[in-house]
Amino acid sequence: MKNDGSVRSRLKTPKAAAIAGILFSVLFATAFSLLRISVPSYPADSGEWLKTSSISVGFALNLLPFAGIAFLWFVGALRDRLGELEDRFFSTVFLGSSLLFLASLFTSAAAIGAIILAFAGDSGNPINSAAFQFARTLAYNVANIYMVKMAGVFMISTSTVVVYTEIAPRWVALLGFVLALLLLFGSTYFSWIFIAFPFWVFLISSCLLVDKYRR
Repeated sequence: MKNDGSVRSRLKTPKAAAIAGILFSVLFATAFSLLRISVPSYPADSGEWLKTSSISVGFALNLLPFAGIAFLWFVGALRDRLGELEDRFFSTVFLGSSLLFLASLFTSAAAIGAIILAFAGDSGNPINSAAFQFARTLAYNVANIYMVKMAGVFMISTSTVVVYTEIAPRWVALLGFVLALLLLFGSTYFSWIFIAFPFWVFLISSCLLVDKYRR
């Protein structure tokens, strides 16, 4: 029977985890851009995008599960980099906000997917349907209120950890604080501001990747 040391030596973080954040950034930014271009930012739309942009919206929705998987790997790689430096309080906020972000992301995507399946083949006007209005408002509220706020909390907690542990340059953490405040308080006024989240994840993932190969 193998001892604990040999088991631990096999349970190392895969090298692919170091680029998971970059992969998430590319997939999420692509999906978010397609959705933002195709679907109006306000929930009280007429539903015309179901007739003109359902294919591009469906493609974006198919990218989101893979983006979510990559984000989980990114969180795992970040926790592995912290190691014994990880603080219980910040790790709880950090991990909890990341899981709530993914839950909100998938819930919003599922609501939009349900709209497409239910109304894409309907020749009538979806705006007159109570089911369309409910699903559309649900997707809007989950994405633009809860998901955005959880992304901001994730950035604040991660940036705080970066400041104290120096696992990435300090300017990345300071930029994270600024972008997180924009997400928390400015997402209602700037519909494209959420693209700042994958951009920041790309930056910190690149720093972790460079640090990994240096070590």
